Amino acid sequence: MGLSNSGSSVSIPFQGILFDFDGILISSLASAERCWSEWARLRGVDPALAVRTMHGRRAIETVALLCPERDPEAELKVIEDLEMADSEGLTVLPGVLQLLASLPLDRWTVVTSSTERLARARMRAGGVPMPQRLVTAESVMHGKPRPDPFLAGAKMLGFRPEECVVFEDALPGIEAGRAAGCTVVATTFTLPAGELGAADFIVPDLTGVTVESGADGPVLRMGQLVN
Repeated sequence: MGLSNSGSSVSIPFQGILFDFDGILISSLASAERCWSEWARLRGVDPALAVRTMHGRRAIETVALLCPERDPEAELKVIEDLEMADSEGLTVLPGVLQLLASLPLDRWTVVTSSTERLARARMRAGGVPMPQRLVTAESVMHGKPRPDPFLAGAKMLGFRPEECVVFEDALPGIEAGRAAGCTVVATTFTLPAGELGAADFIVPDLTGVTVESGADGPVLRMGQLVN
């Protein structure tokens, strides 16, 4: 994928875009942290450790890390029910609706560590356009930081991974996108720029990310790069 740099902006030719969900399209961070803290208290786990561990991972894998003695499927249901009941503070992040409105539906999808039930509920609550198919926690055997979710997303769109751009905010997702062979753009929603060094590019959020027509297809233009 040939890149064009001009000053502090960059142009990236692409065929497909793979968006992480929470922290990229919407913010349910407060809800997720409340729910994981509540689950941790119920299970005798340090809530601060639970919150640190859950970012960017499938819930079932977080549970396995924190409570390997418990049935992960049963614990997943507990977490999912807590999160389904708590949408307070959910917001659509800056630039999201404008960017999605400029993208044909067959050029993008969501690749999330959330369950499909939870992801679709939160997209409806936030008024975010919904692709026909998503890559969710149930879609793959191995979640982020393994490349499986983004490989599945590229295949779903019908493009090679190297033709796809990933938008991520968490380290496991950045690692997964790089391992899949995609170009990875990170935002500073969850982590400061200094902790996102594995990403190819860093932007504050999706504000200023636009789609243009190029000689060989669509081009992403990003004019607010973080150095």
